[in-house]
This record gives sequence, structure tokens and C-alpha cells, in this order.
Amino acid sequence: MRLRRTIVLGLALLMAAGLGVCGTTASGTTPKSSNSSTGTKSHRSSKKARSKGREKGQKVPTPDRISEIQQALAKDGSFEGTPNGKWNDASVEAMKKFQAAHGLNPSGKLDARTLEKLGLGSQTAGVAAPIPPINSTSRLTGAAQTVQRQ
Repeated sequence: MRLRRTIVLGLALLMAAGLGVCGTTASGTTPKSSNSSTGTKSHRSSKKARSKGREKGQKVPTPDRISEIQQALAKDGSFEGTPNGKWNDASVEAMKKFQAAHGLNPSGKLDARTLEKLGLGSQTAGVAAPIPPINSTSRLTGAAQTVQRQ
């Protein structure tokens, strides 16, 4: 119980710190503080105001990973040419061809299902819902967790 309170308190502090870093009001604008002695407004440097957290969006695959994907497409017969590690028009067309042949959305883009079909995806992704650790604060009793894990 003590651990749970500590976790809740820690999360509350993180949320409060996050709100302070954002510095936005309910209307979505950044509040500007006034310097009462001079009547001028002070602004934070835009570099300091930016969060150094995790970058959003999908990462670009490395050339080695692209070569690996091209090799898998070539093995399937969808990619003609030598794998070169560059995602170009030929790679996109090969991906579309592979996706259409395997009942996937022929977008030409890399996605988890396509990588799984190519044999390059995670072996466990999408197989089952994640199971919480035994020492988690879930509502399940110990016996129910045991049954769920089996």
C-alpha cells in the first residue's frame, strides 16, 4: 500500500512538472509575464522552452534495415534488383506488390503486419494482450492472475 501511495505521488508530481514545463493556459496560449519595474515583457528563449523528451513520429529505418527488407522482398519475388539500402520508388512498388499479394493494404509503406508477413517483424506483437506483472496493482486476485498467465 505504501508503494502504491509513493507511485501515485510520483505520478502527480510528474504531471504537475509537465504542466509547468508546457506553460500553456486553457485557451492554448503561452502566458506572458510582465516585468513590473520596467513595464516590459520577458520571454523565454524558444530553445529553453522546448521539451527534450521523446521525439514523436516514426523513425526512418537504417540502410541496413532497408537492405534486409529489400532482401526479403527479393526472396518473395516482389523486388527486382540488388538490395542497396535506399528506400526508393522500386522499393515502394515492390512493397505494394508484396502487400497486394498477401491480402494487406497495398500502401507501399512499412507497417508491422507487412514486416511480420516478410518474416522480419516481432514474433510476439499482436499475439495476445499484455499480461500485467504479478506484483502490479491490478484488480485480479493472485489465483486469477495465475489462471490468466496459463
